[in-house]
Amino acid sequence: MATVGHLRKDQVASQIRSRLRPLFEKPEKFERRISQHFCGCRWNPRIEFLPPGPQNNSVANILEGRLSFLNRGSSVGWPPDWNGPDVPRLWLYNLHYFEYLWALDYEQAKELILAWIKNHPLRQGQVGWEPYPTSLRLMNLCGVFFSKHRAKTEADPSFLNRLWGSICLQVEWLSEHLETHLCGNHLFENAAALAVVGSCFSGSAAEHWLRLGSSILEKEIPEQILSDGMHFELSSMYHSRITYLLAMLYNTGCSQLSELARKPLIRTAEALTYLIHPDGGIALLNDSALAIYNNPQRLITYVRELLAENSETICEVKADPFALPKAGYYGFRDDTGTYIICDAAPIGPDYIPGHAHADIFSFELSMNGHRVIVDSGVYDYEQSSTRKYCRSTRAHNTVEIAGQDQCEMWAAFRVGRRGYPQDIQWLPSNDGFCLSGWHDGYRRLKGSPIHNREFHWSKSGRLAIRDRTTSSKSQNVVSRLHLHPNCSIEQKESKVVRVSYPQGNFRIIFSDKGELSIEDSYYCPKFGVMIPNKALAYASSGCTTEMQCQIEGF
Repeated sequence: MATVGHLRKDQVASQIRSRLRPLFEKPEKFERRISQHFCGCRWNPRIEFLPPGPQNNSVANILEGRLSFLNRGSSVGWPPDWNGPDVPRLWLYNLHYFEYLWALDYEQAKELILAWIKNHPLRQGQVGWEPYPTSLRLMNLCGVFFSKHRAKTEADPSFLNRLWGSICLQVEWLSEHLETHLCGNHLFENAAALAVVGSCFSGSAAEHWLRLGSSILEKEIPEQILSDGMHFELSSMYHSRITYLLAMLYNTGCSQLSELARKPLIRTAEALTYLIHPDGGIALLNDSALAIYNNPQRLITYVRELLAENSETICEVKADPFALPKAGYYGFRDDTGTYIICDAAPIGPDYIPGHAHADIFSFELSMNGHRVIVDSGVYDYEQSSTRKYCRSTRAHNTVEIAGQDQCEMWAAFRVGRRGYPQDIQWLPSNDGFCLSGWHDGYRRLKGSPIHNREFHWSKSGRLAIRDRTTSSKSQNVVSRLHLHPNCSIEQKESKVVRVSYPQGNFRIIFSDKGELSIEDSYYCPKFGVMIPNKALAYASSGCTTEMQCQIEGF
């Protein structure tokens, strides 16, 4: 009930429908629907469409059927085995996204999609026909064949008719299988796909898709894009994806979509500027991994190019404290490669917390352009042990009480009882900032403990973190700092640790009552990548505990 109780009524009803539908639905009959006559492409993009992410598969490897997704390679043949039984489900999703089409020339892309149309028909249980991969595939098909290779596609009537028939079937299937049981970024992808495809083509069918997609976006954009520009699931990775989708909608040249996307696109791109470490990668907040979507700076530059005709600009990040107060992210950067981002955020929307981590009051830190204090990242959605670890409180730079997580994380995407940050105070100044607050995530435990944390950052090069826990019952408390794998512990004396990294060294000084130890940990900056690292664990116990650490040497 702690999980289900947060779901919306319409979401619960949709959950029931999505589970019962396979019992009576017959996709084969749906497939026999007669497609509309092709009425032409009406796109007039402002600039070229940006591919949806890094092209990690070479043309040679694609044509040999050796594909790599999520840092895992597999030989699926050419044409590929679309059901690949020996790879994880998310890997198969990527196969059916068709993002690698952008790397191919026209004839190669044509051969590949014709093979998919022939060998992966609409049937019950076909991964490629699930709503999420269908949504991403449709946008890639339109971008590749009706923008990048538009002239050749329109000059090839036999292929054009086959492709159009498949697109019609995919969009009609998607429109009847919207992911209203999941909502969040999944429903946003569904709506964006309908709107993008609808804007691409002429005719009554396309007008219907455009209206349906736009109507969903008109509701979801105000809900999913917070007033400070952050996506409401509070993942840097998915925030990048939403920014890309808004850019694609704006670039279609459809006035309706451009007007719908313009202001939220500016806000999300500005928020993205605050989520970038000096090394160019995103902060690993909640479910986030590097190199899944576009390089964030490249995406911001692309958005600036899109908006140039209206003389609208994305704000440049200054060497000052910054805040995304609605999201709950606060920090600082300067021109020397120092960057800190603090997480004083809730886990996300209560009815869709699947990408949340138990990480209230965690933080990440870079010095001289190098990450030195890191969060866990995300390894995989399908391996239960690593998934559980990456979401846990012990995998983050915050306080763990009684060996428990701040929020009850269970299964791959579920959260039971959860904590909320309280009384957040943000005080930026010319010298740095102070951030403080407390959370109630541990009140479910005996003694009803609470955790209070204060960050004090000084531009002179000092970060002080003060923790206080209170409980009516004695508790075991551990505060952890996870070091980047490139960091080495050079010296440990009592409560002082000297750490070196490629550009220098720094000290971490612990104070107040407690015992310092070094733990083995893991850093998961990319899907499928788990790198051993070290965590400094400062442990104390009692009804009231006070702990402080100070990081010096920037």
